[in-house]
Amino acid sequence: MKRALILALCVVASGCTVGPNYKRPSVAAPPAFRGADGPAPSDTASLADLPWFEVFKDAELQALIRAALANNYDLRDAVTRVDAARAVAGITRSNQFPTFGASGEVYVNRLSRDAATKLPATILPNQDRNFGQSGLNLLSFEVDLWGKLRRSTEAARAELLAAEENRKTVATVLVSDVAAAYFSLRELDKALEISQRTLKTREDSLGLVKTRQAGGVATLLDLRQAEQLVETAAESIPVLRQQAQQTENRIRLLLAENPGDVPRGAALTEQVLPEVPAGLPSALLERRPDIRAAEAELIAANARIGVAKAAYFPAISLTGFLGGESTQLSSLFAGPHSAWSFVPNVAQPIFTAGRLGQNVKLAEAQRESALIHYQKAIQTAFSEVSDALIAHQRVRESREHQEALVKALEDRKRLAYVRYQGGVDTELNALDADRDLFQAELTLSQIHLNEALAVVQLYEVLGGGWK
Repeated sequence: MKRALILALCVVASGCTVGPNYKRPSVAAPPAFRGADGPAPSDTASLADLPWFEVFKDAELQALIRAALANNYDLRDAVTRVDAARAVAGITRSNQFPTFGASGEVYVNRLSRDAATKLPATILPNQDRNFGQSGLNLLSFEVDLWGKLRRSTEAARAELLAAEENRKTVATVLVSDVAAAYFSLRELDKALEISQRTLKTREDSLGLVKTRQAGGVATLLDLRQAEQLVETAAESIPVLRQQAQQTENRIRLLLAENPGDVPRGAALTEQVLPEVPAGLPSALLERRPDIRAAEAELIAANARIGVAKAAYFPAISLTGFLGGESTQLSSLFAGPHSAWSFVPNVAQPIFTAGRLGQNVKLAEAQRESALIHYQKAIQTAFSEVSDALIAHQRVRESREHQEALVKALEDRKRLAYVRYQGGVDTELNALDADRDLFQAELTLSQIHLNEALAVVQLYEVLGGGWK
């Protein structure tokens, strides 16, 4: 029995593995990302190489991200999926090894001398009959001559890797979502501050117009126009407060917490964001977890072709027993009472109505689908990085022009009110200047947000944030 087991294990070790071995598909990566400043980078430095707490340096934002990484429902669910995939891989791998079990049986019988055929005491001196059996059972063992079990384990391990990479993808998106929502909240705070300041200025101007109108210097039309500006600024404040509170609720949900206030740190214009080197496009393939997950799925699909092809060949399974049998329990394990059995079983499919061939075609089609998804994931990544780089560059240019516009409108408003109060110009020009400045300041605040969001988006699409 022992020699047979050793022989079987040697056969397994020397068995072949059918099906194609995985080879990474070639990818034509561009020399540089479109939208990157300057020529192609000379090194692999990338914004995504920084841990998230070096990208987002606001202490309050860091606390929010840490809480989200610890408690977020989607991330916790992704962790359980990794645990499940690890268990499946362990179960699949266990099929490559023999399964043993211990067994024992004891039978105690007493025969009657007064049965239908009576036996004298000389023939049946002892009415008791005992029988015992105990041993080690080889419950099941499939000899993996063709690599079916090894291919199954290869696929399960690849699926485990895909689950782990998907967890990292969830972490990357979570960091970006919390940062984006926080910056949006700080932009709403800035817009609310602009609206409240503008409202105070317009209320002061309205008081001046009322005084001039009472003195016959200003007309009723001037008064109504001043009131219009006051109500316009006042109307925007409840809307901004509503949006801010809803954004706070969204952040608290990301933290798996009940709706409530969110602490603030630095103002949006005071956020210190790093430079944005994108690095080499070829490094993106190794950095982005969604690309690695797509490749792991491709590896699993490739291994399943081998599982399907192995079904064409004979399946050899072994069962056996090694132990002892005796009518005397005291001598159950003595040499003359030893017992063993070894039962090999061979099953060869002969006619399956094309099922085996269709299984192979199915596995090959699934591998082709996984290959397409992998290639699409790569091209999508290149496109997303390019879009983020273009957005960052163009938004920065827009912000510089908008800052100049706000400065010009501030001076225009000051001069318009000086001229109006001096009786040189009409109130209409002063009110127009005030209205234009208010809108320009709100637009500048939105551009500041877009610039911060461009960095957040670039950090995410480059594959940062999951470490």
